[in-house]
Amino acid sequence: MQKKRRNGRALTKTSIEDEIAHLRGLDLGGLRARWLIVFQRPAPAHLTRHLLFAVIAYRLQADRFGDLDHSTRQVLDRTVAKETGPAMSARLASFDQKRIELTLGTVLVREWDRRSQRVMVMADGFAWNGQTYDSLSKVALAITGTKWNGPRFFGLRDKGDRSTVEARL
Repeated sequence: MQKKRRNGRALTKTSIEDEIAHLRGLDLGGLRARWLIVFQRPAPAHLTRHLLFAVIAYRLQADRFGDLDHSTRQVLDRTVAKETGPAMSARLASFDQKRIELTLGTVLVREWDRRSQRVMVMADGFAWNGQTYDSLSKVALAITGTKWNGPRFFGLRDKGDRSTVEARL
């Protein structure tokens, strides 16, 4: 934490990393409450937990380090304006369903190059071969030497629907 002085009073300024780590631990209700504080209005009802987290984290970082330039925001605003209401809600829900929460201690197994590769889900990432990685994609890169979508490499994401993936878990 950093301390700043304003009008003779010490203010505590939490690091952006600490703020985002705190956000990760919030449930849907907690993220909606944080949204209200950050944006001064209630969160849109259709936003999922993952998207609430992402938008709040972005806003915190943009407030601290600077936001997108005006022309980039205009392009994004035009893109968003094309899709609203039920269509946007359905697309957001579909996007969020692709994410699978992994329980700490879960061991993922994948055969690669005729060898069984075992990865354990840890609180701070994924352990493989004596090292900890912050994403499954980085583990897949270490195993194969090429870039992969980590969840797809370990069979957590399929081209089919989510029920196909859940059936395999």
